[in-house]
Amino acid sequence: MDVGAVLIAVAGVAGTLGGALLTQRGAEKAKRRELEMAQALQEARESRELRRRCYSELHRDARQFCTALSRHLYVMRDRTPGDEDVQALESAKGAYRDCWSEALMIAPDGVIAPAQEVNRALNKLHGQVKRLEQGNPRLGEDLYAAAVTQHGIWALVADMRDAMRRDLGVAGEAGVRLRSSGDADALLRDFEEPDRTP
Repeated sequence: MDVGAVLIAVAGVAGTLGGALLTQRGAEKAKRRELEMAQALQEARESRELRRRCYSELHRDARQFCTALSRHLYVMRDRTPGDEDVQALESAKGAYRDCWSEALMIAPDGVIAPAQEVNRALNKLHGQVKRLEQGNPRLGEDLYAAAVTQHGIWALVADMRDAMRRDLGVAGEAGVRLRSSGDADALLRDFEEPDRTP
């Protein structure tokens, strides 16, 4: 038996087995990369959906809290708030607070910054309304000042909404702002002092 032939046969068998092994390892690596990419894509989808849900709820509840504060101002203008009025305001505040807490754990800094402005403004106005309700206002606090503060919150809510839409990739052209319907200045007119000049 020729040693060279045996070496060639062994090399051929080793090459065939080695080639199959390398092909199998390459296929396993490609499959692993494919699974990792699919998992990363799925996680990105889930994260985006979680943020979308959180943003929708936070935007809705911030608007509802702001509206509840507005309604409460009208109640205070027209009569003494009853237990159901106070409960409606506190319920809106509680729902908003829960969404805000969740957003703090989910939203990126680009969304948290404008959302934090909304949070500060809503809590400041709530404190002002409660002091007015209890007959213990600070210097310069009255129903009109509270109405001015409440009116200003809508622009902050719009800024928060725009940041959320940008984060989700659904914002339109830069500089284009969605408009809300209705007469936003009506609240201010409703709480203005009548002109008493002769």
